[in-house]
Amino acid sequence: MRSEQVIFDELASLCASPGYAHAIAYLCSRDNVIRYSGEMTAEDMQHLFSKSRLIRTETSTLIGLMLKSPIDYTLPAPPLLEDYVESTEALLEEIHHAMSASIWQDINPGKIAEERFSRFTSGAALREPIFYGGESAYSFQYRDFSPAKYTNDDLWLIANKGFSIHDAHNVVFAVSRLQDEKSISVMRAMHGTPQETWTFLPGHTFSVQEVADYARVDPAVVDRVLSAFAVPPGACNEQFKSLHDFNMANASPLIRMADGTYLLFHIYSLVEALYEAPFYWMGADKAYVSTAMQNRGVFTEKFAVERLRQVFGAENVLANIDIYEAKDTKLAEIDVLVLFGNRALVLQAKSKRLTLEARRGNDLQIKDDFKKSIQDSSDQAYRCATLIEEGSCSFKDAAGNAVTLPASLKRIYVICLISDHYPALRFQARQFLNFAATDTISPPFVMDVFALDAMTEMLSSPLHFLSYVDRRTGYTDKLMASHELTILSYHLKKNLWLDDEHDMVMLDDDISADLDLAMLVRREGVPGKGTPEGILTRFSVTALGRMVEAIEARPDPSTIDLGFMLLTLGEDTVIEVSAFIDLLAKRAIADGKSHDVTVGLGSGGTGLTIHCNDDPIEVAGPALERHCHARKYTEHAQTWFGVCIRPMDQSLRFGINLDFPWEQDNTMDALTKSIGKSRKLTSLLREAAKTRAKVGRNDPCPCGSGKKYKKCCLT
Repeated sequence: MRSEQVIFDELASLCASPGYAHAIAYLCSRDNVIRYSGEMTAEDMQHLFSKSRLIRTETSTLIGLMLKSPIDYTLPAPPLLEDYVESTEALLEEIHHAMSASIWQDINPGKIAEERFSRFTSGAALREPIFYGGESAYSFQYRDFSPAKYTNDDLWLIANKGFSIHDAHNVVFAVSRLQDEKSISVMRAMHGTPQETWTFLPGHTFSVQEVADYARVDPAVVDRVLSAFAVPPGACNEQFKSLHDFNMANASPLIRMADGTYLLFHIYSLVEALYEAPFYWMGADKAYVSTAMQNRGVFTEKFAVERLRQVFGAENVLANIDIYEAKDTKLAEIDVLVLFGNRALVLQAKSKRLTLEARRGNDLQIKDDFKKSIQDSSDQAYRCATLIEEGSCSFKDAAGNAVTLPASLKRIYVICLISDHYPALRFQARQFLNFAATDTISPPFVMDVFALDAMTEMLSSPLHFLSYVDRRTGYTDKLMASHELTILSYHLKKNLWLDDEHDMVMLDDDISADLDLAMLVRREGVPGKGTPEGILTRFSVTALGRMVEAIEARPDPSTIDLGFMLLTLGEDTVIEVSAFIDLLAKRAIADGKSHDVTVGLGSGGTGLTIHCNDDPIEVAGPALERHCHARKYTEHAQTWFGVCIRPMDQSLRFGINLDFPWEQDNTMDALTKSIGKSRKLTSLLREAAKTRAKVGRNDPCPCGSGKKYKKCCLT
């Protein structure tokens, strides 16, 4: 096997070939354009997950190597162009194999037998997932988050670059839309023309005036913006001598051609530069760098607060909470604290990025970067969570006002949030992150702002959000995926749940196609489904779904755990139990009496009793509590849930949650002697199905309403 450097040098020679720019244009169009008719579907996006598709780090490598020499734009003959493409793909595949093989290169064979041995703790091993790891952000996230990220830096940008961040955003937005239109027109223009004239390159070019007209922005401003993201005149990317060296194509994705027009191969590169490059511009200004760093930190915290308030409400999301041991002794600070019922979420924000030296595979630098960006954040969050759990400290907001926490928190979730794309984030967190979870404090949930954005967009209610966080942190060691969006997409479709039989589950990237489509529909206006088929589409229209919404509206600790439990049920169970609740309600309406059902859930550790009546609260409350105590005792259960619903609309009146160890009691033995075992869900479902099968359409409805079955419970 040839060395990675030898292959890289051969690839560099190929990229310097006359007309190679046309090969890059073809590869970028082939691998990134989504073709659809009418509405876009997840199937239309499947080619984006193909193993043969070049990822952006690979195409950026090709562009960077091409920039090492003056670019010759001569259109190659079709056979030569085809040879360029095939040779490129072969060399990139060979580089991948060489990089993968290097994982074992410096490993002592004697270490392999050690119990805690992992080949993925060395820099050599991490270079591969860092380079080939999936992108964590959508292109529109980079583009649309940039104004918020740099709004406090506008004065510096105007003074030093001649444009505001909003100017830059508008120009980049226009470029993205203009390129979409040009790509379509170029492909259409090829029809009916000789093959030797085919090229995708014009679809990647544009002029200052074209952008100015599209964006309705002063051409002078457009020129200043485009120049800021363009390869400097005379630059030749000479420092790009190996795969992980600095590549000018990433920082400067625009290429100015001889006629003054601009060339952009990949819009993703431009929006990422819009999000990241201004910080490095400001970082070069020694007088401003500290302000720039402070503003970046403010953005991350503010972003988290805004997104979480969309889910939990402003009153439940607090920023910059100080923790005191005594009146003047400050122990710690929470960046963002979320309180909902008997749950709390402690979030610590960081803005540290993976350095170039770490990307090269420097072991010490990788671990140093991880410590400063993730481990320190996790340690701070755990410190705060522990102080909350101990319950002996006082809490104050940024204004010095006292903050009262719930007397008893059942679960405290720890989130470590970073502001930028961190390659192989999940992979590195799995390998390096040290923490000490407790019965109350969860394992840490490490994510970037882009994942948080998608989570709050799709899981826009408190219970749905916390239910995902609860299970996600519970499966820290069981789940493998290239990025968080894959796991989120799986949850939206299948309701994330793993049984004890699974030691490890690996999720392929193509699982996220439904989520990718939904985000495009919601953020870019693409025609298609804005909500993936799954828990968000099949649960909300049921009686249990309405019950979850009622619990969210009144986050009472006695019912929150019930909401979590309901969100773990399978689709068939939800539908059938909801149908049985509907039946109870119709019976209660027909005879004016209280009706109930009790079902055991899971493996015997919990169950649910439902009362359906309009009895006065002083009657209905004690009746439900007595029933639940009796059922919990007869089932030897640790927990038991009870709810009372209103017959007319099946709305939730109140609920109770009994949670304490089971103990034998002579009095309870006597009281529950005549109570039979509660029915399991399977028994309940069989009863409901049997009822439907026995009753004819024109027979009296078994609910007692007096109506025909076809006009009552059948519908």
